[in-house]
Amino acid sequence: MEEIERKTCIVCGEPKEEGITIVTEFICTSCESEMVQTKVEDERYPFFVRQLRQLWVRFHA
Repeated sequence: MEEIERKTCIVCGEPKEEGITIVTEFICTSCESEMVQTKVEDERYPFFVRQLRQLWVRFHA
């Protein structure tokens, strides 16, 4: 039996099985979907920007 790897999403902080890895960080499928559908005017937009900033910070650390 194959064990499914669970990674922690940098956006929601939940361990998930499906998503994308950018540089070294994981974003789950549901957060990815929500982010690409969020408009700049949406109140959650700044939250997503802060979470994605972690990609740059950790890559350049």
